[in-house]
Amino acid sequence: MGTDKSDSDLSLRRELLALAIDIARKAGELISARPDNFHLSQKTNVRDFATQMDLASEKLIVSEILKARPDDGIIGEEGSNRASTSGITWVIDPIDGTVNYFYGYPGWNVSIAAKDEKDVLVGAVYSPSLSSLWHASRGDGAFLNNKPIKCNDPVDLSDALIGTGFSYDLKERVAQGKFIANLVPRVRDIRRGGAGAVDLCFVASGAVDAFFESSLHEWDIAAGGLIAREAGALMSGRNGGPANREMTIAAGPSLYAQLVREIG
Repeated sequence: MGTDKSDSDLSLRRELLALAIDIARKAGELISARPDNFHLSQKTNVRDFATQMDLASEKLIVSEILKARPDDGIIGEEGSNRASTSGITWVIDPIDGTVNYFYGYPGWNVSIAAKDEKDVLVGAVYSPSLSSLWHASRGDGAFLNNKPIKCNDPVDLSDALIGTGFSYDLKERVAQGKFIANLVPRVRDIRRGGAGAVDLCFVASGAVDAFFESSLHEWDIAAGGLIAREAGALMSGRNGGPANREMTIAAGPSLYAQLVREIG
């Protein structure tokens, strides 16, 4: 009985992961054809916007998911939300790093995850501008372009290359700037990539030693967070609580403990 359930769980993970990777590639191909002119729709403020390509990418992703698995739920950045009747819900960011995409700056990506009642089961993050596709499934390790990856560990704070990002809210930016100003002299350096999912994948593949940012949504961290954890990183919010809008921290175990103390 246990073996049957284990086989069934593995089969489901493989099915979901294959679908996530396939759809991420299709959406990546769609948005790689950047338009000459952008139509912008404002979200929280003038710095936070969606383009017509965000909407087109989400439409493609949702259509492909429901064609294959019509009973699954959806949580999408651009509002394609629906309840699940299968126990599986997809968490999608059709263009993570929209500002990067708008400016033609590398790192923008498609982020697709599927979760059950426990946590995220599979995740795929595809960044055509970096020629990189990261993927993971729960308990099966993490991969970059089909090669196994591991986070950097151990790393001391003083030697750490740390990724971060900034809120669209100006008041939050002021507080973040003060914290960064205090942190910069005590670390190797700071990087600001502009796309949370790829930043988490950079932790997974060792391109940075750690990442922290506030104001991230579930669709920013679902796939990238699983990939980072499967690569050996720890991820949480403040004081070891759940990663959420207030804070997300990810790093290898030794550096993670130091960052959690610093950030609180």
